[in-house]
Amino acid sequence: MSKVLDGKVAVVTGSGSGIGRAVALAFAAQGAKVVTNNRKPGSTAASMVTTEQIEKMTRDKREWFEKGRAAETGDAGTTAQTIREMGGEATPVYCDIAKIEDAELLIQKTIEAYGRIDILCNVAGGFGFSDIEDITPELWDRVNDVKPRGYFYTMKYAIPYMKKQKYGRILLCSSPAFAGGPLKQAEYCAANAGVLGLTRAAAMELCDDGITVNCFAPAALSRASYELEAAKLTHDSPIIIKGRSFIDLEATPGSEHIAPFLIYLASERASRVNGSTFMVYGNLVGLYAEPAFAKSINKDSKDIWDIEELFAKVESELLADYKSIID
Repeated sequence: MSKVLDGKVAVVTGSGSGIGRAVALAFAAQGAKVVTNNRKPGSTAASMVTTEQIEKMTRDKREWFEKGRAAETGDAGTTAQTIREMGGEATPVYCDIAKIEDAELLIQKTIEAYGRIDILCNVAGGFGFSDIEDITPELWDRVNDVKPRGYFYTMKYAIPYMKKQKYGRILLCSSPAFAGGPLKQAEYCAANAGVLGLTRAAAMELCDDGITVNCFAPAALSRASYELEAAKLTHDSPIIIKGRSFIDLEATPGSEHIAPFLIYLASERASRVNGSTFMVYGNLVGLYAEPAFAKSINKDSKDIWDIEELFAKVESELLADYKSIID
């Protein structure tokens, strides 16, 4: 029986470990030739916590952290080797997609290896925690340079090949954090919201070229999950916003749960699915509503609003039954 992605070539960024690795393995299992990617061989450095913070942990907590993180560690080479051991085809490419020349190299290497690119799945990402007024330019850039900037760079070089084929599937990884969240990581929320805008704009522009662009916002156990737990224990100030709850590590499903739905989005069956954002959490797949007015007010006049009239309309109509993000 033929496999869903037989004959397709897929690039999966951030596929050394975690969600990216799970997706790369699943694509290969469905017949795709996969180009795996992360920044450099053996890239295991923590992105959320520093060495100094790790050293602050008790011995038991530090051993727990290192064991959990090690179980979720790998690079593009180890993922590609696993695919080959499964009987598939894979090529690792080490590069930093936040650099335009590296993103171009990634796509060039793909074409050199397999002659085409059918699927571009961007999973690479960066994290960090800070009170919003203390976010440094370095932290902001480190997170936002990968997404949406790096995602745009890979798309920039992949799209011309997809246009020639009149076929392409572009999948961009966001996060439920695009809508804000319980953690103090405004730079990460902004980066992921940018992915949604990029998704919708590209989908509208490329729809006549046989190319679909969709966004997925996953939550899954990964190396970042262990770093989050470490950061909660060691950060100088609380990283969870007061009064907000967060899912415990033990309750977080594994990365392998994300892959089946992405296989669907990457397949020919999903040709009419375009410009949408989905949450994937364990076996839950949710389709986010399209942006639209919940309510509106207007006046049948070219005259500018009278302040008293506007205030009254806002409070009696526009904000009737309104609940804010903090309610």
